[in-house]
Amino acid sequence: MSRKTNFIALGLVLAAAPVTGAFAQGAGSSGKVCNPYENYSCLDTYLNKDGDDWYDRLINYYKLEWGQAGAPVDPNAPAGRREGWPDTPETTPPMPFTEWPYGGTQNLGVTRPASIDSPLMMAIANTWLGKGMASQNMQFYGWIDPGGNLSTSTADFGGNSPAAYDYNPNSLQLDQLVVYLERVPDTVQKDHIDWGFRLSMIYGENYRYTTAYGIASQQLLSHNNENGVDFPMMWIEAFIPWFGHAGTDVRLGRYISLPDIEAQLAPNNYMYTHSITYTLDNYTNSGLQFTTGLTDNFFLQYGVSVGTEAPPWHLNEGISNPTQTVTFTDPLSNATVTETNPLYPGGRFRKDPGSKLSGTGCFRYNFNGGKDNINGCADALNNGKWGYNNLQWYGLTYYHKWNDHWHVAYEFYTEHENGVPNKSNSTVAGLNNAYGTDGGTPFSSLQGINFNNPNEAYCSGSSLASFNQLSNKVPLTCGARSYGTVAYFNWSPNPLNNFSIRPEFYWDKQGQRTGIPTRYTELGIGWQHWLSPQVELRPEVTYYRSWNVNAFNIGLYDQSHPKNNETVLSGDVIWHF
Repeated sequence: MSRKTNFIALGLVLAAAPVTGAFAQGAGSSGKVCNPYENYSCLDTYLNKDGDDWYDRLINYYKLEWGQAGAPVDPNAPAGRREGWPDTPETTPPMPFTEWPYGGTQNLGVTRPASIDSPLMMAIANTWLGKGMASQNMQFYGWIDPGGNLSTSTADFGGNSPAAYDYNPNSLQLDQLVVYLERVPDTVQKDHIDWGFRLSMIYGENYRYTTAYGIASQQLLSHNNENGVDFPMMWIEAFIPWFGHAGTDVRLGRYISLPDIEAQLAPNNYMYTHSITYTLDNYTNSGLQFTTGLTDNFFLQYGVSVGTEAPPWHLNEGISNPTQTVTFTDPLSNATVTETNPLYPGGRFRKDPGSKLSGTGCFRYNFNGGKDNINGCADALNNGKWGYNNLQWYGLTYYHKWNDHWHVAYEFYTEHENGVPNKSNSTVAGLNNAYGTDGGTPFSSLQGINFNNPNEAYCSGSSLASFNQLSNKVPLTCGARSYGTVAYFNWSPNPLNNFSIRPEFYWDKQGQRTGIPTRYTELGIGWQHWLSPQVELRPEVTYYRSWNVNAFNIGLYDQSHPKNNETVLSGDVIWHF
């Protein structure tokens, strides 16, 4: 999709808002049509008041919820949480979640099948398709999320990076169009095994952040398309109520990585953009994940995967080494040199050295009546060999709720990879000069990876001097580590509004995550304003700074004016269906 098409898509969504608002003005006000918020039994009558076609019902459902903080409640619906379970800390709207977030599982004790408030499912509820899906507790739903930004950076294609998800400065874009087909297991009941699945698809600019090497990855790695398709969640799962005090959820497939405050999917975040801390860590894993409630408040999560952003078919897959010997011009002496590839001297190497059996272990503890929550996690651990995104992640998240208006979310982590090629070494620099960005490695253009290769490292440190100098006396490879910490301070004055302040510090010690070894700080302020449970606006302004090195305004096609700071005004519209 071109940027012109993205402008048109955004215009259509924004134009629809006042029209739908006009519909809402008469909803239930004339007295001729009942109000389902007062009498749920007349919901169908309300939806069919202009006809019983699915599009009439769809429009009327948007009208019904406009200006409301939630869907009308069915008084005959089964309880949505177990008796005696810790209180739900938040509501949606205005927050992006109700339970304190944890990944790799359905929320234990509070998940009911077919409980998503979906206008589309309400629209087709009286059709043969809708009735058939309802009988199996299946739902099809999603959202469209256009956004844009005005930035002090100007470099074309990636000039805002490492800020995300507003990758391109001064542009409008389709961030994501997402659809889910799912059935969730019932984790409230305790008398039978229940099952579920999710099939997901994302289309838009945000695919570049979810892509796993080997899953439709040629869009990003071969062509660097502005928009693309990905399938970030493809799983089956079962809830076993008798295994553990609160039961166990078992998930098999590709799923969102367990830790973090933030998530790739737009509705799961406080703000439109993401912290650098989140942007540069684990996104998805593929494997088998268990979540066991040892008590109502203490859960363990444990499982095995094939690494991070790695599919199982790359597990132990080898390819021929096309560059056992290399000829290049030494950047220091200008002499022509021919030598054995010092990074990968053998006849074969792993297609992705980071695709291997990996272990995950996490805990989650609720206390203070559900007002406090702490999660600790070690995610997708193996030997940490430099791979497509083979991050060894150790971190902690903490949530605290003061009252119904104020809460804070805080995260700290460290992550590393081992055996990362050292760009401060003149031999590695020579290999790059001879064979492209990552010549002589599994991630070069010779393997079809022309863009977005995994970064190497500046192993001699993070000073400006070491960044600009080359030496053949420093190690060929090294371990590369980074540290990130971010907080969200949230004030919600009413059920349709929340304001977030996001301070952050990120230290890319060897530059392996961002390409530049430096420390980053940011301060963002965002407003989440809900027009209804289905439509959310998220304007924000964020200031970023890099220390010691100019790390901003460096685009794919323009690197001539790097800067040490940028300010970005951005926002999006999330429209659910």
